[in-house]
Amino acid sequence: MSEPIKTGSPAVRSMFASIAGKYDFLNRLFSLGTDVRWRRELASEIPVTGDQPILDIATGTADVALTLDDRSPGSRLIIGTDFTLPMLQVGANKVSGNRERRIRLAAGDAYALPFRENTFGAVTIAFGLRNLAYRVDGLKEMARVLIPGGQVVILEFSPMDRPVIGRLFRFYFHRVMPFLGGIISGNRGAYRYLPDSVDQFPDPIQLGQEMMEAGFTEVKCRALTMGIAYLHVGIKAV
Repeated sequence: MSEPIKTGSPAVRSMFASIAGKYDFLNRLFSLGTDVRWRRELASEIPVTGDQPILDIATGTADVALTLDDRSPGSRLIIGTDFTLPMLQVGANKVSGNRERRIRLAAGDAYALPFRENTFGAVTIAFGLRNLAYRVDGLKEMARVLIPGGQVVILEFSPMDRPVIGRLFRFYFHRVMPFLGGIISGNRGAYRYLPDSVDQFPDPIQLGQEMMEAGFTEVKCRALTMGIAYLHVGIKAV
């Protein structure tokens, strides 16, 4: 049996590279399309108007960037960064299908974003924060590139603690998904990593404390789909 993939390790990049071609299909399959609605909920937290660009970290295949642009077509520049080039290549093919879109994709490290401080009006990250071994450092970097008063919006899974639903969800998450994901993607370890990384992720209260430690105020969260995922929102202190 192979060693489990560790959060924040170089193996995470290799893992995402290996499943890039099947990533979108498997997301839709395992979430039964709910991931699409979750991204729309994330986008709804971002004001439609504004002159400052939006940064989407861990953009992967650019689904969040595309959702943000769908909400306000062409009105704000959206930049998506990721550290896995094969994922960005899939995203670039999707973005290039519409020249009207104001989306730019770039390789970038969440701990050292290639942007000046006080650049973005909003920063988003969907299902990427749990891949950072040093979350507070990553959150501080998000705060650095935000303008004062700018908004961070985080979409992330949360450990499911409800008695009955939680047991059913954990069975699906830990048994069904790794089995089917391994068959379809050819990388079972990638779909073992997903539930393991969620189990290690903090609950919403602890994550809120980490956001405040990183310099965010007015921190709040709301549950999506019975608490399977949460939206976390914070404002960079002025």
